[in-house]
Amino acid sequence: MPVRPICVAAALLASCATGTAAVAADATAYRAAIDAQIDRQTPDLDALYIDLHTHPELGFQEQRTAALLAARMRKLGFTVTEQVGKTGIVAVYHNGNGPVVMVRTELDALPVEEKTGLAYASRATATGEDGRQTFVAQACGHDTHMAAWIGTATTLIVLKDRWHGTLVFVGQPAEEMVSGAAAMLNDGLFTRFPRPDFGFAAHVQAGLAGTVSVKQGPATSAVDTIQIRFNGVGAHGSMPDKGIDPIVEAAHFVTDVQSVIAREKDPWKFGVVTVGSFHAGTVSNIIPDHADLQLTLRSYDADVRKIINDGVERTARAAAETARAPAPDIRHTFTASPVVNDPALAATTAATLKAALGNDKVTLVPETAPGWTASEDYSELVRAGMPHSVYFGLGGFAQATIDRAQADGKALPVNHSPLFAPDHAPVIRTGIEVLTLAVLGVTGN
Repeated sequence: MPVRPICVAAALLASCATGTAAVAADATAYRAAIDAQIDRQTPDLDALYIDLHTHPELGFQEQRTAALLAARMRKLGFTVTEQVGKTGIVAVYHNGNGPVVMVRTELDALPVEEKTGLAYASRATATGEDGRQTFVAQACGHDTHMAAWIGTATTLIVLKDRWHGTLVFVGQPAEEMVSGAAAMLNDGLFTRFPRPDFGFAAHVQAGLAGTVSVKQGPATSAVDTIQIRFNGVGAHGSMPDKGIDPIVEAAHFVTDVQSVIAREKDPWKFGVVTVGSFHAGTVSNIIPDHADLQLTLRSYDADVRKIINDGVERTARAAAETARAPAPDIRHTFTASPVVNDPALAATTAATLKAALGNDKVTLVPETAPGWTASEDYSELVRAGMPHSVYFGLGGFAQATIDRAQADGKALPVNHSPLFAPDHAPVIRTGIEVLTLAVLGVTGN
């Protein structure tokens, strides 16, 4: 897809700096106006959050979720298109001449059983990618993102006399499958709808609620997902010499592959190989004929990414050869590049947020510092021709929650844990403040 000429991009950034300065200069008034709108919306957004938390849906299955958000955006006056990239939604609002600004949320949940003990905990089930029934839960916090997304849209419409331009609010499916962004792009996200000049997204994570991290440069890691089938020869459990045991073969691989991280990768550079799924066999007295593994690989650096990908394949083949087994079947299922924030936009937006929220609430993380180790396919939207973009990190836990965990000697649960339950009210509030201020910074009068 074509990228705007550099002169246009430079003009947009100059306009952004001017708008940001105006917002920062009157930060108290802007925050007061935003918080007044949040206060009015809080009961409704709390109910929306609980609804979304109780009724999670897996990637590309988010029919109920998408319909719920689409109806709310239409009520606000947005022109809404559904089923973009299968189950995605695009909501557009024109408010005079000005830049096009995208705000993105994710729609999907995870195939995990919730164990938070909340009164409104999910007991939803669905059929997963593998055809098996699974519990489904909002164990990554996308329910807080969706509530903040609706709250941001509502606030910007109420404050539309303070900004000019076009809003493109995107509800992206299948972020957890790292494929929803590509699906929306392939379905014309940047051709059927206004192409964004600026883009913003935010993600809750462990940390103090009310705080926000603004990263310059790489904000998340690259991800590579690999499926490996280790092939063996089935036999009776009492006659291992008559077969080739793929469980032993795969178990050697699981331990040996970590030497790629420990002995091949530069220890000063981030890289992770995780075997997240190991399935083999049916009963105790049968040696199966195959073992299936699923791996996730994370990295920032292109060289490290190549080292660990090559190392996984080489180690898998070596494990098979050692077992005198047939060669393993190795399949790369999906990849995503790092989310890279525009350093200049990150700096100007952080200045706006500090002026409005306070210096102690906002951290500007330089390019040279590491980003978040998790991954995001929001990167595909940035790479498709939206270079002026910032992806924010939001603290997820109130001080009382942090203090209670420390007193109990427990670590705070992280994203994807069945125990992950951020304190949603302050997360949603901060998300609305951050996203609204970011949009005003590039569109404000």
